[in-house]
Amino acid sequence: MSDLFNVTSSPHVRGRDDTQRIMLYVIISLLPATVFGIFNFGIKALILVLVTVASAVASEWIYCKIVKKKSTIGDLSAVVTGLLLALNLPSSLPWWVAVIGSAFAIIIVKELYGGLGQNFMNPALGARCFLLISFAGLMTDFSDYPGFADTFGGATPLATIKNGGSVDTMRMILGNIPGTIGETSMIALIIGAIFLILMGVIDLRIPGTYIVTFAVFALIFGGHGFDVQYLISEIAGGGLILGAFFMATDYVTSPITPMGKIVFGICLGILTGIFRIFGAGAEGVSYAIIFSNLLVPLIEKATIPRAFGVKREKTKKGGDGE
Repeated sequence: MSDLFNVTSSPHVRGRDDTQRIMLYVIISLLPATVFGIFNFGIKALILVLVTVASAVASEWIYCKIVKKKSTIGDLSAVVTGLLLALNLPSSLPWWVAVIGSAFAIIIVKELYGGLGQNFMNPALGARCFLLISFAGLMTDFSDYPGFADTFGGATPLATIKNGGSVDTMRMILGNIPGTIGETSMIALIIGAIFLILMGVIDLRIPGTYIVTFAVFALIFGGHGFDVQYLISEIAGGGLILGAFFMATDYVTSPITPMGKIVFGICLGILTGIFRIFGAGAEGVSYAIIFSNLLVPLIEKATIPRAFGVKREKTKKGGDGE
């Protein structure tokens, strides 16, 4: 065997971050929203979070045992998937439905496609969409929130807005509203997002473009004119902040090219606006991200930067004889 080493051309970039460290950063960034969700919805939320995370880790461990593959639970990616899924669930959801969702996320969306780095969509969101289709009634039951029927008339804030009603915008920013466990507090989510940005895990290309595009779309097509309160309510509700900073930025299912990230964010904003304003439901973040995940190969192909000094080939007019 040759003693020569194959070395790529400079520059050689070195970094301390590995998968485990990045996943740990994500877990830490989600703690403010998790703690607030437990405070907002009580002990049921805590139990659901623990069950969802534990079943996600167990699903990965069992799958690796069955296929005789080295266990990958040490990279903490299963913990992140379970935690993200839990934060996208209502606290009233039966624990066994959460277990089904975790198994679907890990086995169907992640492992059957080759494991971490091979999945074509975000596992947590793939599982959430699966549960929304399979258990629609349970996944949209937010009655666990104290005073839900009296305060909100049996509807979420976004549903109230869609039906022409008014909501308390400050309550939506603080998080004292019904919804899934982790989506309600805009402040808690922003704190976590700032941590990820400071740690260099994510940048603002995708979430920034996503939110700005959606805001412009809502102002143009929302039917409320330049209503700042309406706009803030739309941004603060429905998991938009959770999706923009913590799921749309998933390394595996988002573009790696700088321009691709911007195009991806624009697609997310437009699709979310279409689903919310023109669709039957009042949310749409999950479906917007999943659909955009499918477009990533095309986006990357169209936005690959040219190597320095390489010119684009000019297409000749006419046939080869010209």
